[in-house]
Amino acid sequence: MNTHSINSQLDQATWDAFVHGFSEATAYHQYAWKDVIEKSFGHDVHYLGALDVGGTLQGVLPLVHMKSGIFGNFLVSVPFVNYGGLLCRSEGAQQALLKEADNIRLRLDADHVELRQIGRVVADLPTSEHKVTMVLPLESSSEEQWAGFIPKLRNQIRKAEKNGLQCRVGHLELLDDFYGIFARNMRDLGTPVYGKDFFRNVLSTFPDTTRIFAVSYQGKTIAAGIGSWFRQTIEMPWASSIGDYKSLCPNNMLYWEAIQFAIDRGFLSFDFGRSTPNEGTYNFKKQWGAVPVQLYWQYLLDDQGKMPKLNNKNPKYELAIRLWKRMPIALTRLLGPYIVRNIP
Repeated sequence: MNTHSINSQLDQATWDAFVHGFSEATAYHQYAWKDVIEKSFGHDVHYLGALDVGGTLQGVLPLVHMKSGIFGNFLVSVPFVNYGGLLCRSEGAQQALLKEADNIRLRLDADHVELRQIGRVVADLPTSEHKVTMVLPLESSSEEQWAGFIPKLRNQIRKAEKNGLQCRVGHLELLDDFYGIFARNMRDLGTPVYGKDFFRNVLSTFPDTTRIFAVSYQGKTIAAGIGSWFRQTIEMPWASSIGDYKSLCPNNMLYWEAIQFAIDRGFLSFDFGRSTPNEGTYNFKKQWGAVPVQLYWQYLLDDQGKMPKLNNKNPKYELAIRLWKRMPIALTRLLGPYIVRNIP
């Protein structure tokens, strides 16, 4: 018999004290992400804590409820980002949280619960291993890091420098530059774009652990990314460039500047973000020396027992993707946030 109780009303101090004391925690387990998601997307959230008989917190699980007629009804830990899932100090806490998550699923008539785990795998749960994240171990100096690059990569970085590209590092003052490029790139990929307010909320909520990197050519920003860090790892979850300038190698400068920024501040690793093995972005990240770390997306399913296929490889969305690529960027910036809020 499980003696753990569930508390869905934990305060931020209690929640974050547990998260920051847990080695497997990620940036997205922090309580402030609850506020970012509520403010940016309006979703209902369920931040669950498992307490033992003595009232000590033994596990947490952040859940976000997403529901739409197009994409379905489900819960995710955590949507819009790469990581989330369970943090537990005991098997009893894990089982209590999973049971409560499934109870919420049943109460909401949701199809599934998705747990975006890295490292921790819950036995016997249906699991998708279609994605990895690419992580680069950082040297103690930029010179050592540079020496480890393959010649082709060094030449591409030098080419960006010779072409006169420059990189600025800033914060909210660079948001418009970043978003203009990001929105254009998402349109070109056939993907609805997040609203600018989402990124503003991320930057404003985490002012001390986020930066925008922006690469310019002849005074025009042609590549940009948002860097975010937690403990000893810096991550760039959102980055884009204008395809017309690909020959100038702006992406190479963007990531090299971000890597040097990380090394200068003593970080130990650079997380390039998730990729599908052997596809284009995977190979780009691999050339830097990044190594794949398996992501485990695990599921609590309904009686049908089918894992979701909510991705751009699903033939169901092919026509929508083709049409989206042809839309004016201004229209995608207007419509995108209403659509993407329901795509985890």
